[in-house]
Amino acid sequence: MERTIQKRLSVGGDSWVTVDVYGEPDTPGLVVVPGVMSDAHTWRHVAGAVDAWPSVVVVNRRGRASSGPLTNSYSLRTEVEDLGAVLDEFDNARALFGWSYGGLITLLAANERPIPQVIAYEPVMQPFGRHALSDLKTAAETADWDRCVEIVNRQISGFSAAHVDDLRADSHGWAILRRLSRPLHAELGALNAAPSPDVMARQADQVDLIIGRRNRGTAPYGTSFDHVRQHVAHAEVHELPGQGHLAHIEAPAELGRLLNNLATT
Repeated sequence: MERTIQKRLSVGGDSWVTVDVYGEPDTPGLVVVPGVMSDAHTWRHVAGAVDAWPSVVVVNRRGRASSGPLTNSYSLRTEVEDLGAVLDEFDNARALFGWSYGGLITLLAANERPIPQVIAYEPVMQPFGRHALSDLKTAAETADWDRCVEIVNRQISGFSAAHVDDLRADSHGWAILRRLSRPLHAELGALNAAPSPDVMARQADQVDLIIGRRNRGTAPYGTSFDHVRQHVAHAEVHELPGQGHLAHIEAPAELGRLLNNLATT
């Protein structure tokens, strides 16, 4: 599926979000909400692999180019309201798909409005990443974006030093990670500051939770996934074989195929 338009939407707090639209903009579709260290461009290959819906709208959340700033009033509530503005604009959306932090946002949005289907890949919730907030704050205050990328990969995701060295060896890719790390402290802070809901996706007709098989039952993503499951009693759980948290980068065609298989409409 080819990208057809990019659209800018005004949201609260003197900010804005852009969305990349694939397929036919005025047809019932899937809305994709990326998480931290990610943007709409990162999800282009997954969007291109999806054909079960006639349109795919990928949200470029605030805090990343070419969307607007987080603003001083930023919170998890801000993210839910921003997604609400997207859903108001694309009111024929049939399904929401969120990855990681974006998964949490979609599950919370479905508490507030009827959604036929919510799909979340390894959604996270507090206290995810809380232990790294102090180090991230120091790195952000000194604009040490190299350090931010190291913290998210080593202290939060649990990747090896060799993995970080491999990332750093790709100068272009490392520059992208540095840029995407700028809102990281504020985003993880917002995730951990929000009250933990008793129930999520209350108004969703169907909820599908996906976990990469490599992360099943292991920290940090598998354990946070299990925590989320306790708040979504009616969810069906699916595994993506051979994958971890970064399936959208490492196996976008496989992830797109799974989304096609899960489509209910």
